[in-house]
Amino acid sequence: MATKAPYSSSAKTSWFNKSEFIPPDAIFALTAKFQADSSPQKVNLGQGTYRDADAKPWVLPSVNLAREALLTRGLQHEYLPILGLQSFREGTAKIVLGSELFDKRATQIATCQSLSGTGALHLAGLLLRATQNKQPTVYIPEPTWSNHHQVFKSLGFPCESFKYYDYETKSLDIDSYYNMLKQAEPNSVVILHACAHNPTGCDPTKEQWREIAQVMKARELFPLFDAAYLGFNSGDYDEDAFPIRLFMGEMDMEAGVCISFAKNMGLYGERVGCFLLGTKDEQGAVNLQSMLEMLQRSEVSNPPGFGAKIASEVLGNDSLKEQWFQDMETMSSRIRAMRAALYDNLIASGAPGSWDHLIQQSGMFGFLGLSLDVVLRLRDEYHIYMADNSRISIAGLNTGNVEYVARSITECLRDSE
Repeated sequence: MATKAPYSSSAKTSWFNKSEFIPPDAIFALTAKFQADSSPQKVNLGQGTYRDADAKPWVLPSVNLAREALLTRGLQHEYLPILGLQSFREGTAKIVLGSELFDKRATQIATCQSLSGTGALHLAGLLLRATQNKQPTVYIPEPTWSNHHQVFKSLGFPCESFKYYDYETKSLDIDSYYNMLKQAEPNSVVILHACAHNPTGCDPTKEQWREIAQVMKARELFPLFDAAYLGFNSGDYDEDAFPIRLFMGEMDMEAGVCISFAKNMGLYGERVGCFLLGTKDEQGAVNLQSMLEMLQRSEVSNPPGFGAKIASEVLGNDSLKEQWFQDMETMSSRIRAMRAALYDNLIASGAPGSWDHLIQQSGMFGFLGLSLDVVLRLRDEYHIYMADNSRISIAGLNTGNVEYVARSITECLRDSE
């Protein structure tokens, strides 16, 4: 009779033999390189975080006041409900939709606090996957924020890129956009940057948004807004929220909105976000809210409280909200001034080519249109850090470095001619 071979630990294969090395996220890896650089001239134009005129992080006055109010009343650290802080969710819905549209559609809205905009996108994906008979195709603009593909591919969605930006004209390719919408399979999902398109800074006009909405409604396409820069883009929250209110109000469409308060309140590390879903009827909102609660429970159990309480304090206090509006105008104005200063300095230094596209863009990011060779030389020789596709964070510019950045770009472009 054969005897069983003794167990050998060396013969056991790992559960993780199929694991593979994933390169670090490009922007966070770029930030790490910047931090390791000892040059006194180094400039960080990579990560999309606001910096003041002294290149320092800025805590918004409205946020400081809200924090002081919370601490004065006494801060406790009990669990939030699974769906998050009720006052924060309601305040978010009111400001995103505006008072008139919120009052009209309040019973048709489902909301769930999320881990910033990324968490809202993931919740949206989980909900869409759970409610559709067939997993829909997700159409994503090219270029876009890299996490759009990662989030939806990780959930098993088929993702299709469509041409959003014309690299030759350095502008929005609206004809390509319309063609995609007209050819997309009905019941597909389209990712829409509500404003301040990342990375190009090119947004549709109001007339183009109306055409996009009309085609999407006729083609039965689901709009999923990534709204990370409301109020931060133009300094006017109502102006930046126009596309969302157009789709859900004037066009009476169902839509999802993934909201972040990282940029417009400076709450980067607090991960304060919200997923808002506009539905056709009250029962649909009740059902979908219950599903969001279940999905949230399985993901994070319940969301963090401190940042949401700060945001709720700002949104729920007229004086603080007015201060917040001023804070957003302060940030957006400085970014606009630095965008103009970079343009002026590029022209003054004789940078080859046209730079009109830079001042036609808006928001935190500028899409320069530089070759990878130029980007790498700027990084290696001039200690100027930007994304490989030459997307820069305009907030990283200030009066102390903008001339140096422009002059360095000019020198690299002249040498490459």
